[in-house]
Amino acid sequence: MDKFDNISNNNNNYKRDSSSAGKSLKEGDTVSVLFVGVGGQGIILSSRVLAHAAINAGFDVKVSEVHGMAQRGGSVEGSVRFGKKVFSPTIDEADFIIALEKLEALRYIPRLKNEGTIIINDYEIYPSTLYLKRSSYPTKIAEKIKKITPNSYFISAVEIAKSLGEIRAANIILLGLLSKFLPVDYDCWIESIEQNVKQKAVKLNIEAFIKGREECL
Repeated sequence: MDKFDNISNNNNNYKRDSSSAGKSLKEGDTVSVLFVGVGGQGIILSSRVLAHAAINAGFDVKVSEVHGMAQRGGSVEGSVRFGKKVFSPTIDEADFIIALEKLEALRYIPRLKNEGTIIINDYEIYPSTLYLKRSSYPTKIAEKIKKITPNSYFISAVEIAKSLGEIRAANIILLGLLSKFLPVDYDCWIESIEQNVKQKAVKLNIEAFIKGREECL
């Protein structure tokens, strides 16, 4: 299990979804975002960027530790909750699931609210759990997920990241798409990337974030 210091503070397309999140927050609710994937895909960084973007926007934020087998190939999860006042980072049902790997999307989709949204990196990593069980990678994952919820969005984040010359930027591309659903201003996201990414990688990660946002156009 990777240690993740708790973060808290006291402070156009897809417009329908974004407005719903904003309305919920105005009513005193929270927005719950669950990140899932396998070790090495950048869930810790993704969680930090979202958390600080929400803090920059003036929300109270709680972030969980990242749980799971943090080595490459092991299943991991992390969560971020934000709103006017948040008392716990624990997520029973998520408003949003950001899946950095397709099988993890299928594994965690039971934790998505009925009206929730799942954003999925259209990418396969053969997880260590399948090696241990000597199982094959499931087929038709996209079809199975779309039968469960119409609010599912697949994005070829790895291929986009490759076009930028950095495959590790796939997680930030997914955040770019997520940002179109949330009532957090663009400038708050950019400031958060600058706060959480090494200086030499800031420009590339901002480009990756913008690429993700453009997937909505």
